[in-house]
Amino acid sequence: MKLLYGIYDFMWGDLVTIPLPGGGTLGLSLLVIVLVLAGLFFTVRTRFLPVRLFPEMLRLVTERRPGKKNGISGVQTFIISTATRVGMGNLVGVVAAVSAGGAGAVFWMWVTALVGSSTAFIESTLAQIYKEKDPLYGGYRGGPAYFIHALVTRVSRRKRRYSVIAVLFAVSGLICWCGISQVIGNSVSSSLYNAFHIPPLFTAIVLVAISSVIVLRKNATVKVLDKVVPIMAGCYFFITLFIIIKNVSLLPHMFRQIFSEAFGLRQAVAGGFGAVIMNGVKRGLFSNEAGSGSAPCAAAAADVDHPAKGGLLQALGVFLDTIVICSCSAMIMLLAPADTIRGLAGMDLLQSAMQYHLGRFGVVFIAVILLLFSFSTFIGILFYARPNIAYLCGDNWVSQTAYKLLALVMLFVGCMAAYTFVWDLGDVGIGLMTLFNMVALFPLSGEALASLREYERLIKARRKKEP
Repeated sequence: MKLLYGIYDFMWGDLVTIPLPGGGTLGLSLLVIVLVLAGLFFTVRTRFLPVRLFPEMLRLVTERRPGKKNGISGVQTFIISTATRVGMGNLVGVVAAVSAGGAGAVFWMWVTALVGSSTAFIESTLAQIYKEKDPLYGGYRGGPAYFIHALVTRVSRRKRRYSVIAVLFAVSGLICWCGISQVIGNSVSSSLYNAFHIPPLFTAIVLVAISSVIVLRKNATVKVLDKVVPIMAGCYFFITLFIIIKNVSLLPHMFRQIFSEAFGLRQAVAGGFGAVIMNGVKRGLFSNEAGSGSAPCAAAAADVDHPAKGGLLQALGVFLDTIVICSCSAMIMLLAPADTIRGLAGMDLLQSAMQYHLGRFGVVFIAVILLLFSFSTFIGILFYARPNIAYLCGDNWVSQTAYKLLALVMLFVGCMAAYTFVWDLGDVGIGLMTLFNMVALFPLSGEALASLREYERLIKARRKKEP
């Protein structure tokens, strides 16, 4: 445990502390420094891709090109990665960020999403370039473990079954996703108990039973997420839209509050400017997962006719997660009177805001949407685990099923009790994934950029042919 927490502090603790006016400080962790610098670097190298090619991203979502037999389409992998991005963190995490950093944290969350989109494009395009045939599930598989292995093989100039960094990435990912399974179970059982007084044991049995039917079948994951994710994200968005329309007169004040606190002198003088920036940046970085290497595990499975298409779809996923869904959570809270939510935090804060806007229905709605968000996250992370288990253990159903059963056990345990150690284990896992992923992203990024330039030439050619 000392080793675990030592690694945790190294990655998440303040590596650099910058003094600010008013006596405050801005603490920067290793992971924040790495991800922000990587995001800025890739944003410049892609010539601000999230802005330039946003219309093309939207076009790809509506493009009708179904995957081949036993394969999945680019839009389906977009849905899978969105399922894991649009998780419980979009509810509790955003509220926690705004609680600690104020309304200004929302602005820095938006900025981080724009920066992270470029990183998501690079890693997902590389996953497409280095994908392999999947003999077990059909279609394709890949991700950071595969392009890290390719890089190490190229540098060492000799073939090998494993490479150390790729193995470490795969193991870190499996540890992280197992820890997240426990956190998901705890969040779902707690919310259902608060809203409906359902005993945790009953929640655990039903949730694990339903999950087992889905994840232990060969390709049920994609079919279920195809239906659940659009419904849950759409419901949450339209409920928020209703709340915004209902409180339209308060919007100018809300946006003034967001922008004034993002750069406001009041926070600097009070010594809280560092909290404003860092809570927004951290929430944005680790909600959309750009750079962690998770989404490329899904992006590699896409049956698309150009690698850059897979990258652009995942870049759009970052936008959807942070700019749309996370903003929905922030607006629900910021449009509620300050007296209604003063002194509250986490789910209590969000449910109180929803109760103000929609009455008892709002409390029930948050509990149900959290259940759907968390359930889709669980299914999605098991899809992420597939290629990493195959890299470590080879192509066999025994190892695939064994990990699924372990994740189901963790889901059951999480419903019954919360173990802080497992939560921290998940944080360490995603942190290590990010560092190992970055080892390959920079040296291989030229290939993704070359793919982008080629695809942009195809876009220009297509537009010339259009009437």
